[in-house]
Amino acid sequence: MPARPDRPFGEAPTAPTAPTAATTARTAPTAATAATAATTAPAAPPAPAAGPARPGRSSRRSFRTATLTVGAVCSTLLALPASAATPGGPGPHSAAAAPVRIHDIQGTTRLSPLQGERVSEVPGVVTGVRDFGTARGFWMQDPRPDDDPATSEGIFVFTGRQSPEVAPGDALRVSGDVTEFRPGGQDSGHQSVTQLTGAEWRPDGAARGGLPAPVRLDAGSVPERYAPEAGGGSIENSRLRPGRYALDRYESLEGMRVSVRDVRVTGPSTKHHELWVTTDPRQNPTPRGGTFYGSYEQQNSARLKVSSLLPLDTHPFPQANVGDGLGGVSEGPLDYDKFGGYTLRATTLGRHQDRGLERERTRAQHRDELSVATYNVENLSPASEPAKFERLAEGLVTHLSSPDIVTVEEVQDDSGPEDDGTVGADGTLRRLTDEIRAAGGPAYAWQQIDPEDGADGGQPGGNIRVAFLYNPERVSFTERAGGDATSPVRVEERDGAPALSASPGRIAPQDPAWEAGRKPLAGEFAFRGRKVFVVANHFSSKGGGDLKGDQPMEGRFQPPARHSEPQRIEQAKLVNSFVRDVRKIDKDALVVAGGDFNDFPFSPALDALRSGGALTSPMDRLPANERYGYVFNGNSQTLDHLLTSPGAGRPEYDIVHLNAEFADQSSDHDPSVIRIRPH
Repeated sequence: MPARPDRPFGEAPTAPTAPTAATTARTAPTAATAATAATTAPAAPPAPAAGPARPGRSSRRSFRTATLTVGAVCSTLLALPASAATPGGPGPHSAAAAPVRIHDIQGTTRLSPLQGERVSEVPGVVTGVRDFGTARGFWMQDPRPDDDPATSEGIFVFTGRQSPEVAPGDALRVSGDVTEFRPGGQDSGHQSVTQLTGAEWRPDGAARGGLPAPVRLDAGSVPERYAPEAGGGSIENSRLRPGRYALDRYESLEGMRVSVRDVRVTGPSTKHHELWVTTDPRQNPTPRGGTFYGSYEQQNSARLKVSSLLPLDTHPFPQANVGDGLGGVSEGPLDYDKFGGYTLRATTLGRHQDRGLERERTRAQHRDELSVATYNVENLSPASEPAKFERLAEGLVTHLSSPDIVTVEEVQDDSGPEDDGTVGADGTLRRLTDEIRAAGGPAYAWQQIDPEDGADGGQPGGNIRVAFLYNPERVSFTERAGGDATSPVRVEERDGAPALSASPGRIAPQDPAWEAGRKPLAGEFAFRGRKVFVVANHFSSKGGGDLKGDQPMEGRFQPPARHSEPQRIEQAKLVNSFVRDVRKIDKDALVVAGGDFNDFPFSPALDALRSGGALTSPMDRLPANERYGYVFNGNSQTLDHLLTSPGAGRPEYDIVHLNAEFADQSSDHDPSVIRIRPH
């Protein structure tokens, strides 16, 4: 399901650094990990990031042997069946048996029927080479396919850190061990990749070279239905039905040459040199060129990740925004990795077509309108680049028109990611507000509460928290002492009206629902004589891929489990209860709950927030395909919300698109703003 990229620290993305022409990709497994796995079977390293490859080279020797070092062994290889033949030993497909073909290895399910066996003299033509990083190797494809659409004719030959010294078009005979490599590790929810390891090969003098024609992926060849239903169980052993399900279609092409033509970008280029396209331009488009994710059943099967096997120094990866195009043909082997699933590793990359996507600006609030915004500033600290502060300030002043109140998320402490015991964030907030003034904005004041060191999740050492910025020329803040990291704020009745026991104060900070998570911050404001309660939120992350995080949409478990969801539901109940306490004293009280709730408008967590009519979602009055401010794996979706109590009336809602759809971002989130006319 859509979620944030794998984030072991809760917030900071951990996608691997893509190599330049002179560098490697992901870090090799440690020796300790290797020793653990080496007792059972040879294995493959983590899937590499998208990046450049060195130009392919023709074989310089008639015979090539690729060996694995201990450092290349890791626990991501699927366990071998007890009956599996010892690699190199006798077995039904050992060197003494007749050669098998690639479709025999791939079989009609996601797992090879020959897993754990050694196969010999498998014929194929090299279709792509990964000649960089710690997971080098090449893809090859059988030019003589069988007549079964469920069996792939392509496979990856893993050579570890050794360059394979082959080139596209080479006809080879390859011998090796059939293994299943699962990106993210054995406990992840990801699908596995069938490959050959411990390989050796020779030129096939009897075969003709030349690349097999690619399979074109488009609206007619990729099913609308996304995945087979397995009641939450694994689909690995189910026979593939490529004419019925998109995931089965992609799996039936694993390792084979595929192509797309004249496609639209739905996920912007990343620093890891990858982007997302859609092979069906009519599939749930947004007005700005993306693909809208509107429910758990609307996975958008036409999304496909594209990376490049071409060297970056001669073929720079395009810096594309959502709505841009890749003109002409992009083609290459179809791979799978843990950062989005099926990926076209391009040996030919289409030309970038800049469609001129522009950053949005919202109008300024009128004198009698209260504007409240929310903005996730993505791990902001004094260690951040100066340009990040400048662009965030420009966004707040120019694009958001200087809101009266802003809930900000992912504000780090003054030492940033350095884990030195620092918890204060006045330096971070002072630098941000100084930049806002320099950009022509108001002299914002701020309110926040320092968390306990290491208690609120996020990047280790960063101590991220939520905070308020507010313009004292437009609103006033009611300060009441007593708010700290562990004391819960209470709603009290004073002079017949609700009031906070501490302002700012944290909502139920010691409740188990907030374990290793950010605690909501409640504050009491006044605007033109009207009391306004604002709650800044940053709910627990979806995580990704492992047993603690949500299972991936494109993974082996279908439908994927949302393991992180129960915690957010409990968090939502606590915020809902707080709002109800306010409204018990004054049913017309004006309450705004804003922030990064890490969940969708249709999720149980948002339902819990709105329970009993305590809060409503004014975003719902936007056209459905405009309700997004975050782009993940080519899906435009919503994680940030501004919810209001009935006492707010009918606020005007605007999601200001200035980050998520662009390759050049100051944050991975778009901010949102509401304008309220208190009565």
